[in-house]
Amino acid sequence: MNIDTLLLRQIHPNFVKEGRISSQAFRPTPKDEKMLSVDNGDIVSPVLSYERFTQQMNCKSVGVMAVLKKECDDQSSSIHEDMDPYPEHCSIDFSGISNKLIEMKAKILRNLAQKRGWLYQEE
Repeated sequence: MNIDTLLLRQIHPNFVKEGRISSQAFRPTPKDEKMLSVDNGDIVSPVLSYERFTQQMNCKSVGVMAVLKKECDDQSSSIHEDMDPYPEHCSIDFSGISNKLIEMKAKILRNLAQKRGWLYQEE
């Protein structure tokens, strides 16, 4: 992984309101233990990431957006290439910071992803 690696994020339908992506899409939920799931774009394409997530894992997504590893580094959020539950899985680490700071970082990452646009969107 390098600074230009795209970290692919599945966008749940509940996180899209009137065409805008909520910062919730880039904020870990309590069950995530402050680790946000993403896929390593050096290993898997947005289309294959979406297909695995929706078909094999039977989860909901309206499409794939992404942030760069460098953008996470700029927010002092480390990336763990944990490869669990599948080889291209990574986590953006939000541990050790307050919920208020997590919300701020999630908004920044969401804005960067929105600026980049959809890498894949369901038809």
